[in-house]
Amino acid sequence: MMKKLLIATTNPGKLAEISMFLSDSPIRLIGLKEAGITDRVEETGKTFEENAILKATFYAKKSGLPAIADDGGFEIDALGGEPGVKSHRWIHGDREDTDEELISYTIERLRGIPLPDRGAQLRAVVALALPDGTTHTSEDMIRGVIPLKPTSTRTPGFPFRSLLYLPQLGKFYNFDVLSTEENEAYNHRKKALEALKPIIRKYLI
Repeated sequence: MMKKLLIATTNPGKLAEISMFLSDSPIRLIGLKEAGITDRVEETGKTFEENAILKATFYAKKSGLPAIADDGGFEIDALGGEPGVKSHRWIHGDREDTDEELISYTIERLRGIPLPDRGAQLRAVVALALPDGTTHTSEDMIRGVIPLKPTSTRTPGFPFRSLLYLPQLGKFYNFDVLSTEENEAYNHRKKALEALKPIIRKYLI
């Protein structure tokens, strides 16, 4: 029987992306909805790694299945690394900000800052948790700059990709802008997942 791996995210975009990057592994990937889990875990960690482990261990225990979760966000040099772990609650705090709110707010916060000082990075930490409490993590990032205006192209659930421009490609870091080959080569979440694949194969295959 094919073993199952729970993809522990409530973000449909992340679910699709992680499923795509793990599709070459002979395991059955299931989401929280398919697993019948509606509980939400409070992300109280102070780092991306802490939050990724929190989510993965919570859902592994809840489901009795190995679970993979990620946490990450946008870090802007000129703002001292903001928004960081607060990437999706940067503006309001008590609720998740919308994609458009985050895009507009970022541009406003950087008003007057010259392009050479508008460096930023997207970082992702992926955690694999087994039902016995064992955890493994991997991390990757991609750097770029934030132009004066975002691209008009949007990928729901990934607002900061409409802001991060990759000078080496001359393109924004956005699914619909990058080619399939470029997405394969530059996707930071994919690279973090790739580093965990040997562990996934060891325990699940």
